[in-house]
Amino acid sequence: MEEYTEMFGDISLTIGMLSKEDNISKEDIYSRLASFIQNIDILDDAIVQRLIYCTSKDMRDEDMPREIRMLAGEVLVSLAAHDFNSVMYEVQSNFRILELPNEFIVLALAELATSYVSQSIPFMMMTLLTMQTMLRLVEDNNMKQTFCIALEKFSKAIYKYVNHWKDFPYPKLDANRLSDKIFMLFQYIMEKWATQASPMNTLAIVKVHGPTVSLLLHREDFRDYALSQVPWLLIQYKDKESDFYVTQSLKLILTAAVLYDIFLPKNLRRSVCTSLLHQICRVPEPPIKENKIEASSCFLILAHANPADLLEFLDEQIRSANESVRTGILTLLQSMINAEEPRFRNHSTSIEKTVKVVMNDLSVKVRKTTLLLIQTMCEKGYIEAREGWPLIDYIFSQFAMSNQNLEKPMKSNSQEEEKEEKSVQETSLEVLKSLDPLVIGMPQVLWPRILTFVVPEEYTGTLDYLFNIIRILVMAEEKKKRDIQESTALVISTGAVKLPSPQQLLARLLVIAMLASLGKLCGASAIGLLKLVPEIIHPKLVDLWKTRLPELLKSLEGNSSSTALWEAMLLQLLKESLWKIGDIAWTSQLSRDFSQQMGIYSNCSIEKKFLWKALGTTLASCQDRDFVSSQINEFLVSPSQLGDQRQGTTSILGYCSENHLDIVLKVLKTFQEKEKFFINRCKGIFSGKKSLTKTDLILIYGAVALHAPKQQLLARLDQDIMAQILLLYNQCSQVLGVSMINKDMDLQMSFTRSITEVGIAIQDTEDYKFQFTYKEMLIGFMLDLIKDEPLNSLASPVRWKALIALRYLSKLKPQLSLNDHLNILEENIRRLLPLPPLEKLKSEGKTDKDKEHINFLYERSMDALGKLLRSMIWDDTDAQNCEEMFNLLRMWLVSQKEWERERAFQIASKILTNDVEAPRNFRIGSLLGLLAPHSCDTLPTIRLAATSSIIGLFCAKGICLEVDRLQGLQEGLESNDQQIQIKISSKIAKIVCKFIPSEEIQAFLEETLDGLETLNPTCTKACGIWMIAALKEHGAVLEDQLLEILSTTYHHMPVLRQKEESFQFMLEAISQIASFHMDAVVISLLQKPLPFDRDTKTLWKALAENPASSVKLMRALIKKLDVRLEDDIAGIDAISVACAMYEVISTGTHISNLYPELFTLLLKLVSCSLGQKMPTSTLSQRRRVMPLGERQQTPDPCRLSTATLKCLQAQAMKEGLAKESDEGDNLWNLLSNPDAHHIGVCALARSMAVWQHGVILDIMEHLLASLTSSSENYRITGTAFFSELMKEPILWKHGNLRDVLIFMDQSAWDSNATLRQMAIRGLGNTACGAPHKVRKHKQIMLESIIRGLYHLARTEVVCESLKALKKTLELLTERDISFYFKEIVLQTRTFFEDEQDDVRLTAIVLFEDLAALTGRRWKIFFAEEVKKSMISFLLHLWDPNPKIGAACRDVLVICIPFLGLQELYGILDHLLEPDLPRARDFYRQFCMKLAKKNQEILWILHTHSFTFFSSSWEMIRSAAVKLTDAIILHLTSQYMELLDREQLTMRLQTLRQDPCISVQRAAEAALQTLLRRCKETSIPL
Repeated sequence: MEEYTEMFGDISLTIGMLSKEDNISKEDIYSRLASFIQNIDILDDAIVQRLIYCTSKDMRDEDMPREIRMLAGEVLVSLAAHDFNSVMYEVQSNFRILELPNEFIVLALAELATSYVSQSIPFMMMTLLTMQTMLRLVEDNNMKQTFCIALEKFSKAIYKYVNHWKDFPYPKLDANRLSDKIFMLFQYIMEKWATQASPMNTLAIVKVHGPTVSLLLHREDFRDYALSQVPWLLIQYKDKESDFYVTQSLKLILTAAVLYDIFLPKNLRRSVCTSLLHQICRVPEPPIKENKIEASSCFLILAHANPADLLEFLDEQIRSANESVRTGILTLLQSMINAEEPRFRNHSTSIEKTVKVVMNDLSVKVRKTTLLLIQTMCEKGYIEAREGWPLIDYIFSQFAMSNQNLEKPMKSNSQEEEKEEKSVQETSLEVLKSLDPLVIGMPQVLWPRILTFVVPEEYTGTLDYLFNIIRILVMAEEKKKRDIQESTALVISTGAVKLPSPQQLLARLLVIAMLASLGKLCGASAIGLLKLVPEIIHPKLVDLWKTRLPELLKSLEGNSSSTALWEAMLLQLLKESLWKIGDIAWTSQLSRDFSQQMGIYSNCSIEKKFLWKALGTTLASCQDRDFVSSQINEFLVSPSQLGDQRQGTTSILGYCSENHLDIVLKVLKTFQEKEKFFINRCKGIFSGKKSLTKTDLILIYGAVALHAPKQQLLARLDQDIMAQILLLYNQCSQVLGVSMINKDMDLQMSFTRSITEVGIAIQDTEDYKFQFTYKEMLIGFMLDLIKDEPLNSLASPVRWKALIALRYLSKLKPQLSLNDHLNILEENIRRLLPLPPLEKLKSEGKTDKDKEHINFLYERSMDALGKLLRSMIWDDTDAQNCEEMFNLLRMWLVSQKEWERERAFQIASKILTNDVEAPRNFRIGSLLGLLAPHSCDTLPTIRLAATSSIIGLFCAKGICLEVDRLQGLQEGLESNDQQIQIKISSKIAKIVCKFIPSEEIQAFLEETLDGLETLNPTCTKACGIWMIAALKEHGAVLEDQLLEILSTTYHHMPVLRQKEESFQFMLEAISQIASFHMDAVVISLLQKPLPFDRDTKTLWKALAENPASSVKLMRALIKKLDVRLEDDIAGIDAISVACAMYEVISTGTHISNLYPELFTLLLKLVSCSLGQKMPTSTLSQRRRVMPLGERQQTPDPCRLSTATLKCLQAQAMKEGLAKESDEGDNLWNLLSNPDAHHIGVCALARSMAVWQHGVILDIMEHLLASLTSSSENYRITGTAFFSELMKEPILWKHGNLRDVLIFMDQSAWDSNATLRQMAIRGLGNTACGAPHKVRKHKQIMLESIIRGLYHLARTEVVCESLKALKKTLELLTERDISFYFKEIVLQTRTFFEDEQDDVRLTAIVLFEDLAALTGRRWKIFFAEEVKKSMISFLLHLWDPNPKIGAACRDVLVICIPFLGLQELYGILDHLLEPDLPRARDFYRQFCMKLAKKNQEILWILHTHSFTFFSSSWEMIRSAAVKLTDAIILHLTSQYMELLDREQLTMRLQTLRQDPCISVQRAAEAALQTLLRRCKETSIPL
């Protein structure tokens, strides 16, 4: 409801806009309103009233543009659908008596009468009365046209009411009153306006004429007047624009006349027909199409009213010989027949007679229209048996006439004429195509006269449809016979028509049947026709053809019959039919009829060629020898009657010799003896006659041999046939009796063909004992012909024909030797394959026909060469011979020239396909490797041929492949997408490689490796794919061939490296082999000399990168290394394994599961190879010289081993099995350095991922044996490694380190210092890893460690002992070490001044720890030792090593309490400040405090300081002097007197000369202090 309200609200706005004066917007508003009102069912009354008012107002407004007034009137009329009465009232209120109305009011009334007839009729009387009062007032032409329009529409409305008043919803009105008013109005217009009307007014009157007169005709009192107005209408045919309306009005009048059964007067009827015919047949200016259609409709009305009268008129008019009139009438007749007027059918004879009038008319239009009319007559059954045959004959005659006209010489306007004639020809065929021979009356017309069109040449083009017509007729008759009803359809006299004889029909139908092999319908139809009419040909053929012809027709299904096979089947049917007939006279007549039909066909047609053979076959079947002899002689003497005399005589005599060999040879011999060829040739030239030549006879003899009975041939071959052929050939090769090199191509072609046919004939006899004496001579002839052909062109077919001849000759006895075969094949290959590309050969042709001929010769030559090779190869039973012959193609199959490869592969395909059978021992491996890569060659032809060859190769060996699947894949190789090619080739390889014999894999791989080196990129990729596929299938069984395969592969590596993709495939192949035979491959590669060259390294990496074999590879290498290190001795073979491992691991191979074993073996190898120097093995001879740098490297076994271990650790770090070493890259230098190896091992041990305790435990298990190894180096390595592990608690928890601890303790007493050092370190680290073990075994451990302190020759041992003691003492109590305390303290003090920082530092730190462990028993002892050590602690506060200085400060803090000097803590605290105090200041403060507390200690410091004056460290010397200065400064007088002043002064004087300025200054200051103190104490110096 809301939508309804909204919609009408918009209309109200729209209506409001109509009050504006904008005319442009009004036009748009009215257009939209008209559309809206017409499409809405409900409209509010108020809106309707407002719209009526507005539209009526605008429609009558004279100032308004005419377009808007028209639109307003349109809207007003459309409103009548919602309120007719209001609209009519509005219009009628402005349509008043005696007052000229507005033009658009009249038009609105007219539109209302048209659109609303039922509602308008009640108002019509009032409207007409008012209109009648207005006519007299009209003077304006526009108003006259308007009133005419109104009268026209009023008349139509009333006419509709008069004829359909029952359909109106109210009681019948008096229509006569309405027609009275119409009559008066029309009469006024015709009398007052029509006589002086303008053209526009006349057109308006014409339009009103038809409707008004039609209405008046229903009143008898008005009919005469109405008909009297028709002539005026006919007079109005003046121009094309108004003619249509005249015809339209006339059609209305004629329709009304028929409706009211009014018979037009004859004169009027004739005038109407004449005028209408003129409209249809107007020549100068063709009529408008609509007018012509209307005129035709008028004729149809006339035909319905009085057909006889109309036909009489048309017959009279058609005799005028006017082309347009005739075509118009014929077209009219056609449309009348199509209208299927029942009354018209009774006049079919009259129509036929009318048609016959124009049959001799040569006009193309008339002929074509006549044919169309006949077609319609046939379709509608207007053909009468008595008169209808000429019409059927006309169809065929027009086809023949068109053919004849088209064959005439060209004229100036020939193109247009040719087009017209072709249209007639096409129309004739279309008529025959649509002809239904079973329409009523047609069978009687057609049969059997239709047969007359079968034989004549001119009707050949109609045979398709002609045969169909005959077939339908015969089948209909057969059906009637089967229904056991008497048939009369085909029983009728032929009259004057001469039917063809049975022999003529048979000859014609057999020849036409040959076209079935070309897929032509008429060929199959001819056979079908023979099947239906055997009785007509000969009664004896019924049973034979009943079985044979269906077989023939069945063979045509699928269109698969070849021309040769179909021809043979037809000739066999002819033979059987003639034998069945068994009538000599009948057969002789058939041969004559064949001869008579020679002229029907062109010489090059398939029909003519079959006709010659059929004639020869007929003569062969004829038992009248004299007749046969005479016929043959006639053909030899007068060969021109056969068309192509050579082909004709050759075919006829050849086929005739099948049963009459003796007659043919006899006649030929007689003919040769009688004819003098040279003279007769001259006579023929001068007389214009053509006769046979010697070349023709050569061909004839070959054909005779080919068709001769096999049992008779061999007896007469040498003397009667071959001798004659060679005689004739030699005679043709002589000029004036002298033999010349013959360049006559015709002679060469004829000779090769004849020899070929002889070879075929001998082979067909299947007499394998027959020795052909001419074989070698003829092969020589053929090779000479081939050699004479140019190598840069292909213009003659001699080469092709000679190849064919060679193929058949090669099969005959005696057998040729292998060398002869090879020479023949090689010569022919060299003469064909190197020819230029086909396109270049074709470019030599000047015309398209020449190019097609060259292409034809090329294809045939290649085919012939392929068949020759195929024949000669597979006819040999020796497999090796077959391989040698096939290998002649090898160089061409890999040619760099595409076209040569293409030819070679096409030939290879022919050799290997089509069900050949290879000898038993024929090897396919090498050939497959040669062919397979080209499945991805650059040309699709090569790819397809290569694939076909592969399939054929296996089939030849009797190996069953998935042929259907392979052929399906093969089709995809036509794609130019390289990815698709590779994908398909890969699929084919997977299928095919399963079937390669295992013993031939090596040959296959060698061939593919060669291909990887030499072929183009896509073929190279295919090589690799096939090689890998073969190895995947057969890798497991290659053990016996493995060494040779690997050797071959290595041999190709240097060259393949230059081709990246090929090289990758080769690597993948090695990997594939290794996946089956890893040990053998590893052994092979390990035999390579060290250092490995680039190729060997690449191979190792390739094996490692293969996921399927990488683990297997590593296990194999581990096994090899383990074996080679069994005696703890590293030889060069073990180093080789390490180098291999390096390449493998460097690829990123996962080593998680193998890491413990790998690590321990490599560590062992590093240890065992320490210090070794091994010379490089002599490199093997290779195809490529190695780079100079590689050759001159001298391998260091230990460094090579270390590099592998480094690589292993790097990978282990990636996998979380190890961590970065604290030594960084220096670790590996340490490991490989014999002097620092143990340090490197320790660093390596520290880099182990302890959290991976499972891995570490495995490593420990493998390394445990190192502790007892016979190799000292390995013991050191193991001890060093375990020494670091001893500090890991987790390893003590999970591992068996107790045994290791025992070994450590034992090694701590070893004579080897390094081993002792590492053992002591291990003991010390035990304190970190297993404190409980330390406490448990403290005595043993302490003794071992303390013993190290006495190894003064090696500070490393001492240092390690000190560190171990420190770690151990931290876990022990004073009671635990009481027994060893004094010894430890004394030994420790000895190292305070050691040159090694680490020793000093460790000793000082250990002394500090000892202070903490000093019990009551050793307190005094330790205090004394502190006094002795204090000088070292004080001086080393300024040690070059800051750590030592810090340690000294710490130890002083700890030890001062033992001396009771706690007051010194404050002084020592200064050492903790960020800025250290100066040494002089510190010492003076320290000595000042000490002097106050204990002068004795101060004196002790003084006495011990002298030794430091000669220290190697400048800072210590300087500190010693400064300390001496401070001591002197604070000594009491008592102690001053004790000074050895002379010695002190001398030493200080010496230090004044010290290289260090600091020492010099300190010494100077000390001297000054000494002098001052001496003065103070009055002690003389």
